[in-house]
Amino acid sequence: MKIIKTSLAILAISLAITSCQNTADSKKDKTTFTEVEMKQESEKLNNFFAKVTEERIKKSPMMQTRLGKKDDYDKWDDISLKAKADEVELSKNYLTWLKDSISVNALDKKSKLSYDLFKQRLENTIEDHKYELYHYPLNQMHGMQAEIPAFLINMHQVSDVSDLKAYIKRLGNMKPLFDQLIENLKASHEKGIKIPKFVFEKVIRDSKNVITGQPFTDSKENSVLYEDFLKKLNSLDLSEEDKKPLIKVAKKNLEQVKVAYVNLIEFLNHEESTATTDDGAWKFPNGQEFYANALQRTTTTDLSAKEIHEIGLNEVKRIHGEMNVIKEKVGFKGSLQEFFKFMKNDPQFYYPETKKGKEDYVTDATKIINTMKGRLDELFITKPKADLVTKPVEAFREKSAGKAFYQRGSMDGKRPGTYYANTYDMKSMPSYQMEALAYHEGIPGHHMQISIAQELDGIPMFRKLGGYTAYVEGWALYCENIPKELGFYKDPYSDFGRLAMELWRACRLVVDTGIHEMKWTRQEGIDFYENNTPNSSADCIKMVDRHIVMPSQATAYKIGMLKIMELREKSKNQLGDKFDIREFHEVVLSNGPVPLNILEDLVDEYIQGKNPNS
Repeated sequence: MKIIKTSLAILAISLAITSCQNTADSKKDKTTFTEVEMKQESEKLNNFFAKVTEERIKKSPMMQTRLGKKDDYDKWDDISLKAKADEVELSKNYLTWLKDSISVNALDKKSKLSYDLFKQRLENTIEDHKYELYHYPLNQMHGMQAEIPAFLINMHQVSDVSDLKAYIKRLGNMKPLFDQLIENLKASHEKGIKIPKFVFEKVIRDSKNVITGQPFTDSKENSVLYEDFLKKLNSLDLSEEDKKPLIKVAKKNLEQVKVAYVNLIEFLNHEESTATTDDGAWKFPNGQEFYANALQRTTTTDLSAKEIHEIGLNEVKRIHGEMNVIKEKVGFKGSLQEFFKFMKNDPQFYYPETKKGKEDYVTDATKIINTMKGRLDELFITKPKADLVTKPVEAFREKSAGKAFYQRGSMDGKRPGTYYANTYDMKSMPSYQMEALAYHEGIPGHHMQISIAQELDGIPMFRKLGGYTAYVEGWALYCENIPKELGFYKDPYSDFGRLAMELWRACRLVVDTGIHEMKWTRQEGIDFYENNTPNSSADCIKMVDRHIVMPSQATAYKIGMLKIMELREKSKNQLGDKFDIREFHEVVLSNGPVPLNILEDLVDEYIQGKNPNS
């Protein structure tokens, strides 16, 4: 979250603009600069980035915690609409400073790229503020009803009593945070951005799960937050007497947690009565313009909804063709649709729906990742220093959460990255997709790209922490395919699983644009997945529900992967014997997340550097 709100910060930037104006003006007409001048100008810009990032982190207690810092450890972010409006005003001041105080021609190559990226980010923030309410702050994918407890459990580390006291205070401060959430929801609804009808049941269920168990209800089981508190309390070397006052205050503050959730549930129960089943972004005021803008931001391209839809249809057809080859290879007699049914229903492809079956899945996923770790030198020059762990999704949110996701580690490496596998429904976690899923979320996918970005030297912090969905998810999908080149996916069913994962992302291009541009119904989206993929019905429903609450997001994967594959093929064709896959991956990863057009520029520079006379 980017929370910036202080008139003092704005004043500081305004003064900086004035003080630098004369110096900047004297350089406006220059086109050539000495090495010393370029170094000075680049240092000035990077000092500005450092100052801005420090200010942003200072305003976000939650970001501080994610980064492993313990300042403001008892606080939550300010998520009010005023705070977001203040951020826009500050972005305008930052943009003015960049334009008036920096001579772009005097920047070195790295700093010029940072300048362009930051300027574009500011411009997008200012331009997109008109769509501030065009999202669902509560949904089944990443709503605060589940994210806040997950944050306390996974992010708020406790190593001493002061950390635990901060945890307890955060419990007590949850009600004001939820009050802001409800105010934001009211503003969205007044604007005509109403939560889809199907979301209410899921969010209310998640909310009730958090306040079920001790000390909220008369139960033999502890609630998820009280259990986490006790676990963290018992990790400290404290006497029973020392623990008693901490437990007393924690229980008192948990009462405020209950009030926060009860208020939220009451609000949602009231709003559900007016919810509709019109699920696409087209239903919003100026919805078509909003969706076109969302596609541009997500894909970092100018592709239209219609073009993305057609790319998806073509990719579905191609992948079906490759699946037919595997169907013939394993000797299956029947159509591809019949093969899909076989893969959906045959028990050989699924872990048991038991505690041991769920544990075995996580254990085996860890083994896949560890095996891949041993082969990284064949593909990469730079490897991440941060560790990676595999965990099941927590019980309180597993029913609503996606099938798998990655949570980045802390900047200092003390908290490892986490690959979350959702073992709630083992029919949604077929064994033949295990490899591709582990490579995507773990290594060499999200963990490698995000950790390397965080560990890069010589680039501003905003580039380490930022992300472009098409780049980030495109890389992870590309990484599902890389291991095949090393001889992985030896089992044809596992290779089918790789194709099934890619097919899933191709279908996303079709269904996302279908729902938000072409007014498909929720059921039409579900039908498309069920008719064209081997995934379970539960998978198909969850995916369409995700499309509905996150317009455009799911288009990033395939568009990003196709661009990376295109750039790799371009490099191979132009470099011939000079092409080195390790060098190509270094180019892709060594600048942190970038828009796809910038990535193409970087690859072109790499090709030119290897082939200067071409």
